[in-house]
Amino acid sequence: MVVNAARGRAAQTPARVPGARPSEAIVWHDLECGSYRADLPLWRELAASARPAAPARLLEIGSGTGRVALALAREGHHVTALDRDAELLRALSERAATAGLGTLETVCADARTFALEREDYAACLVPMQTLQLLGAGAGRRAFLRRARAHLRTGGLLACAIVTEVEPFDCTAGELGPSPDVVRVGGASYVSRPTRVRIERRVVRIERERSIVVDARAGASGGRRAGAPRSPAPAARRDVVELHRVSVARLRREGREAGFAPEGSREVPATAEHTGSAVVMFRA
Repeated sequence: MVVNAARGRAAQTPARVPGARPSEAIVWHDLECGSYRADLPLWRELAASARPAAPARLLEIGSGTGRVALALAREGHHVTALDRDAELLRALSERAATAGLGTLETVCADARTFALEREDYAACLVPMQTLQLLGAGAGRRAFLRRARAHLRTGGLLACAIVTEVEPFDCTAGELGPSPDVVRVGGASYVSRPTRVRIERRVVRIERERSIVVDARAGASGGRRAGAPRSPAPAARRDVVELHRVSVARLRREGREAGFAPEGSREVPATAEHTGSAVVMFRA
């Protein structure tokens, strides 16, 4: 999710993750994406409208650990959660099983080449600029053709894209957003947005990730009173590139893939995150 260059934003209170320590990939994904909520009302609305008389059969692209898929499955919808990261999908499957959500299934596949048994989905939802992670126009067009092949006649495709971004650069002395922090076992995971740079073809989002481990954490992951922390490790740099696309261009590409454009909706910006345009089509 694209962060806003909010000034004077209060630092987050460190959250705690219960249970056994998950893998680093899962922790980072949950920390940087899992708390976002601004778009959930719209995805719930679109899912409900896809089949008003009954729970909809939905396909979600770029599900990760299940921020959207779990919310929709809890509404009673049948959700196929697709992502190319098997590790994140394993976490999603475990969470669905723990919650008793038998209407949720996962598929590990690339959004540009997937081929599923079902071709009658009522809606295909693409949250959090996942579409812009698929490369330039060829990647988007490949996905659009795959989505069209899996939707029933009249089915809905809704894709969130970011078009207006506020750049910032902490390396140049700008304040930037406060870090996201989560406590897992005997370690604190810190993700600090450092730069958003707008280039001709892409938006580059850069973060620094660091893990601070308690020096004398017990086997249970706790830390004895007065025990020091280990020295702060060097931060690792994480870079995400979102390929830029306008609403008008995406609509043209949708028409080429056999869709009929059907307006767009807006996800409002928050103090921490940039807003999105949700571009919609009918199969």
